[in-house]
Amino acid sequence: MNRLNLNALRVFAVVARHGNLQRAADELCISRGAVSQRIKRLELDLGVVLLERGAGGVSVTAAGARCKAAVDAALGTLETALVDIKDAAGTDQVTLHLGASTATKWLMPRIGAFDARFPKVGLRTEVHDQVLCRSLGRNEIAIWPGAAPDPNPAHHTRHLTSIRLVAVCSSDLLHADAPVDLDTLLRMPLLQDAHRRWEQLMENAGHATQRKVLNFDRAALAIDAAIGGHGVALVPSYMVEVDVSAGRLVEIWAHPEPPATHLYVSWSREHMGQRHLGRVVDWIVAEFELGAP
Repeated sequence: MNRLNLNALRVFAVVARHGNLQRAADELCISRGAVSQRIKRLELDLGVVLLERGAGGVSVTAAGARCKAAVDAALGTLETALVDIKDAAGTDQVTLHLGASTATKWLMPRIGAFDARFPKVGLRTEVHDQVLCRSLGRNEIAIWPGAAPDPNPAHHTRHLTSIRLVAVCSSDLLHADAPVDLDTLLRMPLLQDAHRRWEQLMENAGHATQRKVLNFDRAALAIDAAIGGHGVALVPSYMVEVDVSAGRLVEIWAHPEPPATHLYVSWSREHMGQRHLGRVVDWIVAEFELGAP
C-alpha cells in the first residue's frame, strides 16, 4: 500500500463521477490513454476491479463504489482543510456557495446592500450545479435547496424560504388583473429551465405534452426570456421578487400544491464564532424575510 499513487485515486474519482474516460480526460487535461493507464495501475495496486467497461462508458463495481466514497470523503476533508489554511491569514472575506440562478436573480440585486452593511468584508461567490460534497470551512456559507435541512453534522442550518412556484410573464404579453386558470396558461408560449417544470405540470394534470416549450439550462435565462416577452416562465417566487416589484414581470399563476422544497443556508459549526460569519448569515436570513429590496 506504500506504493499507492494518490494522483491515480484522484483520476479514479473523476472517472467514477463522469462514468466516461474521455470526459474525465478532458476535465483533467490529460489523454484518454493516460487516464486508462492510471486506473489499471490503481486496480493492480489494490488487487480489485474498480470499473466495469461497457459500450456506453464505465460503471463502478461494488469495490469501486466503496473506493469512490472513501476518496470523495478524503478529498473533501483535504479541500476543507486547505480552505481553512488559506483563510486563516485573517482576510475579511466570505465565500458564498450557491446556484447560478440564485446568484443572478437573488444575490446580484442585493450586492449594494451587502456592501453598505459590510463595508470591510469582501464577498466571493462560487456557483455550483450540485450541493458541495465536502464540509464547509472558514469564511464559507452555502445556500442550497432541499426537501429537508442540510444533513451534514458539521454544519449549522437555517431555513430561508419555501420554494413556491409561480408563473410570470411580461405585462406586454398578458396584463391580468387576477390569476389566470391553468388551461389558459398552457395555451401561452411556455419557457422552462432544466427542471422541466412545465412538462411535469402538464403530465400531472393530464394535459397533452406535445406543445412547443422553449428550454433553457438555467432558471435565470428563462426569467430573462419572460422579461423580454417571449413567454411564461414557471420559477421559484424568490427569484422573481425584484422583477415583479419593478414591473418587469407580472405573476399570473401560483402552483396550488404546498411547496415540497425549501431553501436553506448552512455554515460550519466549527467556525460559527468567526467574526463576520454569523452577521452575514443573519443578513441573508433577514433579506429573505424582507423580500424584494
